[in-house]
Amino acid sequence: MLWSSQLTLLLHKPFGVLSQFTPEPQSRWGCLAEWVPIPNVYAAGRLDADSEGLLLLTDNGRLQQRLTDPRFGHWRQYWVQVEGCANDSQLDQLQQGVMIQGHLTRPAKARLLSDHEKQTIGDRNPPIRERRSIPTCWLCLELREGRNRQVRRMTAAVGLPTLRLIRHSIDLMDGDTTLSLKGLSPGMWREVTGAEEQRLQRLLSRSAAHR
Repeated sequence: MLWSSQLTLLLHKPFGVLSQFTPEPQSRWGCLAEWVPIPNVYAAGRLDADSEGLLLLTDNGRLQQRLTDPRFGHWRQYWVQVEGCANDSQLDQLQQGVMIQGHLTRPAKARLLSDHEKQTIGDRNPPIRERRSIPTCWLCLELREGRNRQVRRMTAAVGLPTLRLIRHSIDLMDGDTTLSLKGLSPGMWREVTGAEEQRLQRLLSRSAAHR
């Protein structure tokens, strides 16, 4: 049976939390169990502890595998505060691909975040460290791959060190709206709606049809 999940959640993972339900010995980071008191769900993909944003949790192993399989390349949108003011040349480099760890990244989408989008971002706890002499700006970066600390490595490669990283949305690639952080403050989570669950079910059905 393709769809056996009883529960799929969208979580706004706060800063300082590992994308797992068990703590790591001697780690200064917290874990998901401190925020989501639901048994038998696991993260479909991961965010580093020092990153924030959208994390999908599910008890459906097939869905977890489908959303993390690099063959399908789901677009993931990140809102990134960087040190410095991004220019057109740097944005072009991010879009065309940059060399990190000996490999060229896949083509991406990169632009400056709009004023309206920036107004929806709350403060981080703890706040980032800013230097008064160096300005910062916010980028919207969309990727179809997820190498280790890729966003941070990409912005650093074009001279824009990342200060804060938020995954804002995940595209199910079905022509409908993305799954996003809308309505979720850091630490908050919700179950997917009936319509969203149907979309996830169709996602698995399409995967089976293409085997």
